Amino acid sequence: MHNAVQLITYVDRLAVDLSGVAALLNHEFAGLFGGVHLLPYFTPYDGADAGFDPADHLVVDTRLGDWAALRQLSDQIYVMSDVIVNHVSSHSKQFQDVMQHGDKSEYWDMFLKRSDVFEDVSGDISVDAEVKKVYRPRPGSPFTTITLDDGSSYDFWTTFSPQQLDINVESPAGRAYLESILTKFEQAGVQGVRLDAAGYAIKRRGTNCFMLPETFEFLADLQNSASRRNMDVLVEIHSHYQTQVEIAERVSTVYDFALPPLVLHTLFSGNATALKAWFSISPQNCINVLDTHDGIGIVDVARSGQRSGLLTDEQTDALVTEIHHRTDGDSRLASGQAASNLDIYQINTTFYDALGRSNSLYLLARAIQFFAPGVPQVYYVGLLAQENDMDLLERTGVGRDINRHYFDAQEIQAAVRKPVVEALFKLIRLRNAASAFSGVLDVIDGTDNSLELGWTQGANTARLSIDFLQSVGDITITENGEIARYRITETLRSVT
Repeated sequence: MHNAVQLITYVDRLAVDLSGVAALLNHEFAGLFGGVHLLPYFTPYDGADAGFDPADHLVVDTRLGDWAALRQLSDQIYVMSDVIVNHVSSHSKQFQDVMQHGDKSEYWDMFLKRSDVFEDVSGDISVDAEVKKVYRPRPGSPFTTITLDDGSSYDFWTTFSPQQLDINVESPAGRAYLESILTKFEQAGVQGVRLDAAGYAIKRRGTNCFMLPETFEFLADLQNSASRRNMDVLVEIHSHYQTQVEIAERVSTVYDFALPPLVLHTLFSGNATALKAWFSISPQNCINVLDTHDGIGIVDVARSGQRSGLLTDEQTDALVTEIHHRTDGDSRLASGQAASNLDIYQINTTFYDALGRSNSLYLLARAIQFFAPGVPQVYYVGLLAQENDMDLLERTGVGRDINRHYFDAQEIQAAVRKPVVEALFKLIRLRNAASAFSGVLDVIDGTDNSLELGWTQGANTARLSIDFLQSVGDITITENGEIARYRITETLRSVT
C-alpha cells in the first residue's frame, strides 16, 4: 500500500460506474490519491445493506461494469476491495439451494446455525443466558428462524440482519467460498482487501463471540492466503481501543477508528490531552480516517465494562450531545434506533456537518488526520465537504444514508470549486509530496490547548502546530533544503 492519501467511495454514488471512477481519478481528482477503496460493487450493489449483503460476491453488478473494467482501473491505480467475511445474502444461490434441498444441499454446512454453537435442547435456561452475552451491533436476537421449502425450520445465525446469513467460516464450504473471492480478486488485479465484519466470524459457546483467540488465528490464516496472492490485508473492527491495539499487533493493517471522535472532542473542547494520549499508544500500521460509509464510532473511545475509555463517560456524553447540536439535530434523527441502523453505537452524519459546517475546523481536522500515524483515507462525501443528505434519509429511512449522497456530474463540478474543497485538495497534495511522512513521528510537548506533530526522515521534516483556542494551524514542510510554510484558517494559504 502506498503511503499516500487513499480515496474510499461507492462506485454508483460518486461516478455511476467503474469507468466513471477512472475518469474522475484522471481529471477532477488527478494526482490526489495513491489508491482507491471501492465499496461493494458485487451483485447486487444496492441490496438490504448497500452491497454488504452480496448475493453473488464473484460477479460485478453489470450496472457498474465488469471484471475487465475493474482490471483496467487496477492497472491505473492501487485498488482495494471488500471481502465480506461474516455473511452472505439470503438471496445468494448458495442459500437458495439450502432453502430447496435442506441438509442435502452441498452448501448446508456453509451457513452457521444456532445448533452449530449451542448444542442444546430448546428452552435450556443456561443457553439463553449465554446467548445474551453475544456481542452484536444491533438489538434483538442474533438468530432468525427460517422455514425451508420442505417445511422444516432452523435458527440461522444472522448477526447483522435477517437478510444477511452468517457463514460458517470453519467449514470446508465456508472456507472455499472465501478462497474463491480472493482468487477472483487476484485475477482482477486487486492489490488490497478489507476483511469486513471479520471480528464476528468465529463463534464459541460461553463467550461473547467477538474477537476470540480463534478469531485471531482465523484472520492470520486468511491474511496468509491473501499475501500468497500479493494482496495487502486491512482488518475492519469496531471495538474498545485496547482491542484495536491488540489486533494491530497480530495483523498487517487496521483502522484507527478512535481518531474521528477524538478529533471532534479536541475541536469542541479545545483540549488535546486525550488525542495526544492516544497518539502515544495508537497503532502505526493503520489506515486513519475521519469519515467512512458508516457512522462516527463511539464504542471506539468509550468505556467498555470495567475498562476505561479514551474519553471519560462525561466527555463521551458531551461529544454525542455536541454533535447533535452542531448538526441542528439531523444526526439525532439518523442515529441509534431513530432509523434503520445496523449499528446502534455510531452517530450518523457527515463529518463536515458534525463540525457545524465550519471550514476552518474542517481543515484543521483534516490536517490532524494527515499528520496522524498511518495512511490517510478520505471518504468521497468528506472529500467534497458535503452536507447531510436529509432528503435521502427521508426517502429511505436508513440512518447511514445521511452520509451516502448520490452525486451527479454537475454537483461534483460545483463541489471542487468550493474554497474548502480546494484547500483540502492542497492539503492532500502536501501530504503526498512530503517525504517526511515515511519517517518517524514525534508528538511534541505543549499546552493542553495546542497540538504539535512533527515527522522526520533524514533532513526532511513536516510539522503541524495548532492553537485550538484560536482555531488556527500552521504547517512547515522542509524538503531537500527548501522550506514551505502554510497557514490554516478558513482556507490554506502559503506564508512567506
